[in-house]
Amino acid sequence: MMKAYQGNQTGMIPGLLPGPYFWWEAGAMFGQLIHYWYLTGDTTYNQVVSQAIQFQVGANNDFMPQNQTNSLGNDDQVFWAYTAMDAAELKFPDPPSTSPSWLSLAQAVFNEQVGRWDTAVCNGGLRWQIFPFNAGYDYKNTISTGGLFQLAARLARYTGNQTYADWAEITYEWIAGTQILTDNWQVWDGTSRTNNCSGVTQTYWTYNVGTMIAGASYMYNYTNGNSTWGDRLTGLLYNGTEVFFVQSAGQNQPPGNAPPNGQIMAEVACEFPTPETCDTDQPSFKAYLARWLAVCTQLAPWTEAFINPRIVASAKAAAAQCTGQNSNMCGRRWYQIPWDGYFGVGEQMSALSVFQNLLIAKVEPPVTAAKGGTSIGNPSAGGSGSGVDPNTQAALGRNIGTGDKAGAGILTALSLVMVIGGTWWMVV
Repeated sequence: MMKAYQGNQTGMIPGLLPGPYFWWEAGAMFGQLIHYWYLTGDTTYNQVVSQAIQFQVGANNDFMPQNQTNSLGNDDQVFWAYTAMDAAELKFPDPPSTSPSWLSLAQAVFNEQVGRWDTAVCNGGLRWQIFPFNAGYDYKNTISTGGLFQLAARLARYTGNQTYADWAEITYEWIAGTQILTDNWQVWDGTSRTNNCSGVTQTYWTYNVGTMIAGASYMYNYTNGNSTWGDRLTGLLYNGTEVFFVQSAGQNQPPGNAPPNGQIMAEVACEFPTPETCDTDQPSFKAYLARWLAVCTQLAPWTEAFINPRIVASAKAAAAQCTGQNSNMCGRRWYQIPWDGYFGVGEQMSALSVFQNLLIAKVEPPVTAAKGGTSIGNPSAGGSGSGVDPNTQAALGRNIGTGDKAGAGILTALSLVMVIGGTWWMVV
C-alpha cells in the first residue's frame, strides 16, 4: 500500500497520494496506518503519518488546505477528521506543541460542518459539496451527514460534552426522517434539494452503513447503554449490513455470482455488475466498514458474536485474493478465487483492515479525555468564514467538560506474531 505513497520523498507533497487517488482517500489511508500501529505495535510508519496529517491541516487548522479547496467536499474533510480522532482516541503520539492537536483538528471540522447545516431546504442535512461551483452541491448524501453524525458522536464520547451528543441526535434524526435510513434499517446513498428530499438514491455502499454503525456505537457507549441507541445499533447491524455479506462463489465465477446470506464482505453495488463498475474510491470502502465493525465490538461488546465471525470469514476469503504479482497484491472480489486481477491502494487497504482487525480483542478500547486521553482540545477551533455556527461554538465554550480541559481455519489459527507479520507486507 505504501509503495503508492511518495509524499515523504524529496520534492513531493506530504499527505498526498498520486493520481488517480483523491485527497480524501489519502486521509483515510493514514487513519488506517494509525490503526495498524495501534493493533500491531509497529511504529515503522508513525513519523510518515504524523508528517502527512500535519502538512494537510490548512491555514486555519481545519483540513481545508488551499490546494484542495476547488474540489473539497464535506465527506472529504470529515475523513481527515476521522483520522485526527483516531489519533486522539488511540493515543497516537501527539504532535509538537506548536502544531494543532489531534482533537482540535476534529473539533474544527465539526464546528465548520455544523455551520454548513442547511435548513433552507429539507429542514436540515449536510450538502455533499462545500462550494456551489462543484457538481453535487444540491446532493445531501449519507457519508456527509452521516459523517458529521459519527464525528459528533465520537467527540461527545471523548470530551463528555453534551452539545456534541445533541448534534449526533440531530443528524441521526434527520437521516432517519428523510428515509435515507429506511424503516427496515437499509441505508441508501442520499437525497437531493432539487426535489425537497422527497426521494432517495437507492444505492448501497458499505461505508454508508458503516458510518451509521460507528456513530450509533459511540452514542451507545457514551450513554452507558441507552436502550434507544441500543435498538438503533441493533437494527443497523443485524439488518443494515445483511446485503453486504455473501457466501463464497468458488473458483472462476463471473462477478456477482456469490449467494447471499453469508459472512464474506462484498461491495455489491460495484463488484456485482458485469462488467464491474467500481471506481478509484470504492475498492477502499470495505476497509472502513471492517474498521468500524471492529470498534463496535469494543464499544458494545454484545455485538462480538455477530461481528467477529464476519471479520474472520472476510479475512480468510481476502487472503485467497491476495495472490497477485507473486502474492504481493490483493484483489477486490473476496468471495471468489483466484485473484481477480485488480489491485491498488483501496484493495490493499481493505484487505489490511480485515486482517489487522483480527487483533481487536487484544487492545484496549479507544480512550477518552477523562480516561487516558492526552490530546488537548480547542472547542472554538475552525477557520473564520469557513462556516462556524456561532451559537454552537458558544455552547461548546460554555459547556466544555473537565476532561476536555485536562487533556483532551487459515487466519483463525494464526498466532499474534504471525498476524502482525502477515499484515506488515500489506502495508509496504
